[in-house]
Amino acid sequence: MPALTGIALHFDPEHPELPDDPLGRCAELLAECEREVPRLTDGGRLVEVPVCYEAPFALDMAEVAQKTGLAPAEIARRHAAAEHRVLMVGFSPGQPYLGGLDPKLSLARRATPRTRVPAGSVAIANAQTAIYSFETPGGWNVIGRTPLSLFDPRREPPSLLAPGDRVRFVPIDAAQFERLK
Repeated sequence: MPALTGIALHFDPEHPELPDDPLGRCAELLAECEREVPRLTDGGRLVEVPVCYEAPFALDMAEVAQKTGLAPAEIARRHAAAEHRVLMVGFSPGQPYLGGLDPKLSLARRATPRTRVPAGSVAIANAQTAIYSFETPGGWNVIGRTPLSLFDPRREPPSLLAPGDRVRFVPIDAAQFERLK
């Protein structure tokens, strides 16, 4: 089970097909994963994700502006200027966690999470950006929303983004959001 900073290996010690040396086999699997790391960091697809950083899509923009001392337009500019990389997909199907956030935008999670964060919300916390693939509870700082569907089980592949992909956020206005939706 891959995670952001580790890998969990689960196995049934009573399974009839368990190798004679299960820990040795685990070490082989880990080495195989390590060999794959350059493939994930040496490229990846470049995906442009349109984002409306305006109200009512940017639920926490005023609070983020107050905490960072930056104007909302500067927050949007800085967020869109960086190239982000998909570190992992998790929490809910298709929800990416991205590295590459401008350090000036690095904030703690909200003190009180929301019970409902709209699908497509682009949110920041600590040194990452996440895009909510479904309406779920969440405690990240929402600075915009994309009209793109991040997960569609009828699409191949179902997730729009995959680990290793590079993401560029493209600012759009509310009218463009509605047209793309």
